[in-house]
Amino acid sequence: MPELPEVEVTRRRIEPHLVGRRIRTVRTTAASYLFMTPPETLRRRLRGRTTTALGRLGKYLIAELDDRRRLVIHLGMTGQLFSQTASSLRLLAASTRQALAPEEQVDFRPDAHTHFRLAFDDDGPGVYFRDVRKFGKLLLLEPDERHPRLERLGPDALEVHGELIFRASRKRRVPIKQLLLDQSLLAGVGNIYADEALFLSGVRPGRRAERLTHRECDLLAEAVRRVLRRSIETGGSSIRDYVAPDGRDGAYQFERHVYAREGEACFACGSAVRKRVIAQRGTHYCPTCQK
Repeated sequence: MPELPEVEVTRRRIEPHLVGRRIRTVRTTAASYLFMTPPETLRRRLRGRTTTALGRLGKYLIAELDDRRRLVIHLGMTGQLFSQTASSLRLLAASTRQALAPEEQVDFRPDAHTHFRLAFDDDGPGVYFRDVRKFGKLLLLEPDERHPRLERLGPDALEVHGELIFRASRKRRVPIKQLLLDQSLLAGVGNIYADEALFLSGVRPGRRAERLTHRECDLLAEAVRRVLRRSIETGGSSIRDYVAPDGRDGAYQFERHVYAREGEACFACGSAVRKRVIAQRGTHYCPTCQK
């Protein structure tokens, strides 16, 4: 699932393709659980509108429109938001990926999984939202309308500080990994970066949250900010479906310390990276470096 870095990279790279452009037409697939606002309503109310700004809160993208409505986009597990000119094997079905060499890849052509398509008055490249599993979300908010999905989010994880984690962890017997995944505490941290931040701070993911010291909470907060910023710098993690709006892969997956490295040697001490399940998530850690 795209986490904060992937969504922030998407925001930065899709922004020039959205902001300041007047929408001429909107095409959608049939109503499904991806559409929190009915497709017909999206088609009617977005036509003729101009995006004035594109923001992000945790894993949500929020497009501000010139009529003060807001279009909220969540990529879900397999969502891809990209320019019409993007070229990437990750935009193809698995069977096609296997049969087509990268040098043979051509511009993406909308398929059955391309659920939302914007065309603009300037006749420049359109913008597509594609989601194979349809766990993403599209929601149009009226001016000043609030929504529980956004209201329940905690502070953006790029702004986390140790005091916040320390206070939230008191009298909490859950594993610290589970606490980090709580979007009402920190908006944007998911499985990959929780594992990576816990490694960098030297904290085992299974430790009870209430047992972390104030110093460890400070180290963990710094590690969260560090790993998120580094992933943004490298374009995010392209481990499965994630592709940036211009078709480029991210590169953070080549810098992972523990995530998805079960059985491999820890870069710091040489111990084999272990895996266990915490909060129903595969969790990776070094048994020597993390206490």
